[in-house]
Order: sequence, then C-alpha cells, then structure tokens
Amino acid sequence: MTTDKRNRNRRLTTAVVWAAATLTVATAVVGGTASASAPSPVPVSANANAGAKPTIILEHGAFADASSWDAVIKRLEADGYPVVAPADPLRGPAADAAVLRSVIDHIPGPKILVGHSYGGSVISEAGANEPQVKALVYVAAFLPAPGETALGLTGKFPGSTLGGALDPVTYSLPGGARTTDLYIRLNAFRHQFAADVPARQAALMAATQRPIAQSALQEPATVAAWMQKPSWDVVTTEDLNIPQAVQLYMARRAHAHITEVAASHSVAVSRPGLVAEVIEEAARATR
Repeated sequence: MTTDKRNRNRRLTTAVVWAAATLTVATAVVGGTASASAPSPVPVSANANAGAKPTIILEHGAFADASSWDAVIKRLEADGYPVVAPADPLRGPAADAAVLRSVIDHIPGPKILVGHSYGGSVISEAGANEPQVKALVYVAAFLPAPGETALGLTGKFPGSTLGGALDPVTYSLPGGARTTDLYIRLNAFRHQFAADVPARQAALMAATQRPIAQSALQEPATVAAWMQKPSWDVVTTEDLNIPQAVQLYMARRAHAHITEVAASHSVAVSRPGLVAEVIEEAARATR
C-alpha cells in the first residue's frame, strides 16, 4: 500500500469516528428536548452516593497498632462499609486528636468513629463539634469527661494490673528534654493484654506493640464528643487494663448502648465478629 493511500484511509477513518461522535451528541440533545417529561440529567456522583454507608474510622490504642483491627475491617468491608484505620501517634489526647481530625475532615460524607482503649480518649476529643461524625463506638475504651485522665479513670475502681506489667523506657528529645514511653513487658503481654488470643498471635502482637507516652495517660481531656453524639460501648468483663467496673461507669454515664462480653482487652482481635456487629448497629441507627 502506498503512503498516499494509507494517509487517505487514516483521514477516512477519522472522519467516520467524528461523524459517529457528532451523531451521538446530537441524538442526546434532541432526545433531551423532544419530551418535556424527560427527567433532568443526574450527576453520576449523586447516584453513586445515594444511600451510601458511612465511613468507619478505627482508632487503635496503646500497646497496639492499626493491624489490631484487621479481622474487624474484613467483616465491615464484606458488608459494604468503607473503612479507614489510621495510625495513632500515642503522644497525648490533644495532639493525637488533631491528627485524627485531619483524617475526619479529609474524608467526605458521614462517619462513625471507633476507639479501642486509649483510642477512646482520642475519638472523644476529635469527634466533638464535627457534624459529619454521626456516632461513636467505644471498644474496651476510655470515655473521659473534661478534666479527667486515662490514668485517673483506670484507678477509679480496683482491678487493673497494668502498672505491674509495664516496661518504661526513658530517652532524651532534641533540646535535652526527657520523656518516657511505656511498653508492656514481652513476658507479661499475653496475660495482661490478650489472654484469649492464641499464643502465637499474642506473641506477634507483643513484638509489634506501639508504646504510649507516659504523659498521654496523665493529660486531661478538654471536651467529650459522647456528650453530643450517640454512643455504643463494648465492655470487656475479663479486662486487666481497664476494669469492667470502670468501663461500665463511663458507659452508663454516657448513656451508651452497652454490649458486655467475656473477653480480654484485645476484644477486637479475639471477638472481631461481635465488634463489627456493634459498629454496624451504630451505623444503621444513625443513617
């Protein structure tokens, strides 16, 4: 085939494509004006968002990381919920809430905040005055009132053995200030934190635990989102970190929907199905 013939064929093909496109557009315009009863065009995004489920934001607590939510995430996603589990810096409620709030504000649409352990303090701070946060779910968690600390609440009733299991590590910051991070001793981790989790999995959790700044447990809350929004609470009756009596005290004060379960502090790992069910209950109730 000669070069001139190839060029003629390409020009012919281009003309046909443009003609087809023009015909399609013209047909759409004529079709839209031919009948007064034809519906107005609806943006695709509006259709996609119609009846959309809220985004579930999962905040982990001390001595854990976002992977502690893995089994819960699988269940939520299987039921059609979008899920985000950001890393919690574990530096203090105000600083950690600022990080979480940036995630909340970045995600459009309604959201459900879920906090485990110290993560409850963080969602209580971050969720306040956020109109798109529709509900709070606490999982073996703190629900502090303004002025209260996690450390103070832990000791409000007897039962916590966390203090004796801690392994503090003190180090210097740039500028010379010193700070202390708290870990759970590896040989105490399963008994203290995850007694109902298989031993091998608990050992992995112990090895990958995230430390919390000691000062974070002593920092007073400044606001409480549970005073503004409906709350759900999974209370763990075999918890050695936050005793059952402390959890019930906070949950009843918040008028939360309470689910009690015979589980350790790591209930999201040992009983992910139950935790997912409570989260979905909160999501359905607030849609």
